[in-house]
Amino acid sequence: MSEFKKVLDLVNSLEADFTKFYEQNNNAAGTRIRKGMQELKNLAQEIRKEVQEKKNS
Repeated sequence: MSEFKKVLDLVNSLEADFTKFYEQNNNAAGTRIRKGMQELKNLAQEIRKEVQEKKNS
């Protein structure tokens, strides 16, 4: 469950960068978004593995 909390925290931390990128055309914010989304992908993969292991045990 702590991994899910990390996902929520990461998504919330990216909100300001999404606003800067889409509304203010700030390219540096876009770079931060891409990095954050990669972290989100990695966290999601970890959660998937954990759920699968728990399901199969």
